[in-house]
Amino acid sequence: MTDDEFRPKLGKIGSRGSKAGKRFAGQLRAAINRAGGQSRRGGRFTGSRIGRGGAAAVLLKSRDRYAAYRQQRVVVKARLVKLAGKGSDGARAHLRYLQRDGVTRQGEPGELYGPDSDRVEGKDFIDRAEGDRHQFRFIVAAEDGIAYDDLKPLTRRLMVQMEEDLGTKLDWVAVDHFNTGHPHTHIMVRGKDDRGENLVIARDYISAGLRERAAELVSLDLGPRTDHEIEQRLLQEMEQERFTGIDRRLLQKRDNHGLVSPDGRDVFRHTLHQGRLRKLERMGLAEEVVPGRWRLDDELEATLRRLGERGDIIKTMHRELTSKGIARSAADYVVHDAEQNTEPVVGRVVARGLADEIQDRHYLIVDGLDGKSHYIDIGKGEATEPTHDGCIVRITSRNNEPRRVDRTIADIAAANGGRYNVDIHLRLDPSATERFAETHVRRLEAIRRATGGLERQPDGTWIIAPDHLDRVADYERQRARAEPVVIERLSSIPLDKQVGFDGATWLDRELVSNQPTALRDSGFGR
Repeated sequence: MTDDEFRPKLGKIGSRGSKAGKRFAGQLRAAINRAGGQSRRGGRFTGSRIGRGGAAAVLLKSRDRYAAYRQQRVVVKARLVKLAGKGSDGARAHLRYLQRDGVTRQGEPGELYGPDSDRVEGKDFIDRAEGDRHQFRFIVAAEDGIAYDDLKPLTRRLMVQMEEDLGTKLDWVAVDHFNTGHPHTHIMVRGKDDRGENLVIARDYISAGLRERAAELVSLDLGPRTDHEIEQRLLQEMEQERFTGIDRRLLQKRDNHGLVSPDGRDVFRHTLHQGRLRKLERMGLAEEVVPGRWRLDDELEATLRRLGERGDIIKTMHRELTSKGIARSAADYVVHDAEQNTEPVVGRVVARGLADEIQDRHYLIVDGLDGKSHYIDIGKGEATEPTHDGCIVRITSRNNEPRRVDRTIADIAAANGGRYNVDIHLRLDPSATERFAETHVRRLEAIRRATGGLERQPDGTWIIAPDHLDRVADYERQRARAEPVVIERLSSIPLDKQVGFDGATWLDRELVSNQPTALRDSGFGR
């Protein structure tokens, strides 16, 4: 049926009420028990199986655990992107970035491919998706993906299997990336099925089913993991400064007192857990309360995840700086937290990249005049202008406080019963011009579109709540999550070309400035 054909028929209050429902539920459980099944009472409905692929996800979850344990490991990241508003522009920008230079083994631009062709046009895919409500984006990365000379056959087999699980043909394109230690594939799938209806995929299939299907295919190609391979990977995890599967197992083994003991079922696991607990102890995240009994830090998982992310960032910085022939010591690496305000950074752009490819968050690596190399999360890719390597920039944290224009609106509304418009503004401030007052209206309109929390009457009058400044602060914090910094391009000309340039440059402005940028006699500052 279409949605319009659905007509609920409401009965009278009390007819077939709660008692009848309870009797029916009891009869249902009794029938299940007679048939040899198991019924579960009190289960909470989550909707995780609603949509296509729900049955396949249940089947994959119930398979033999021993076989799953030996399967090759695959990471799948998924995101559902709404295309309303500026979503289509974001999809175009994302597709362009996936095809940027330097992502293939030869350092060339990425090639977009599909089910039947090794080269497809991204514009055609975006045009077909015009009017779609949403789009799916996946990243698929096999742990041993480096063993593949070409990832296209694996991706196509995975998508064929996905079509079988979902019961529909899929319109998709993909790009393979080899620019990191783990080769991976980006897949974009239209949010329409083969009948033109909105494609709804069960949450269980997105979170686990697709990963299990990918692991099956990789295991067929590379063979199941041997005992020796599994043990070697676990031994490597034992000394890592990131959250690992061993840590997850230790957290699950905690007793009612919050204490954990090494697994004594076999010598290897006992040694593994004992070694990991000693490592955590050296990191200040575990304490041996009594011999053989350990208390884990309450923030163990969060701390290890932050350390793992920082380790990945340091590796990224080292790789980018080395590729540009820039030698910097790790002591001069600075990682900026997007949620904390930092001092302005002035320097040259070394590289721009994706910090989170599925969430489309970008980073800049800036070789600063302070002699340090800075890693800065700059937020959503479409929120900032392109910044090419070598240009000189100043980066400052976005101010999350209400602006002067917001305080003016709040003061005028407070003096007029919570109402604001241009006429009221001009009446209270004769020195203001109509153009100046209209900037306040545009500010209100921008906040209304983003939050929907402002009311505008048909005559153009705005109803301003007493807590307007608090709402503005919430709006600015929400905006800062997407755009945490402000990037000011000081010069598009690289420094070495500014020396002999016939015209005014950033260097000239610095020479005549009353407050020149502080320099350090090291790194880019030198």
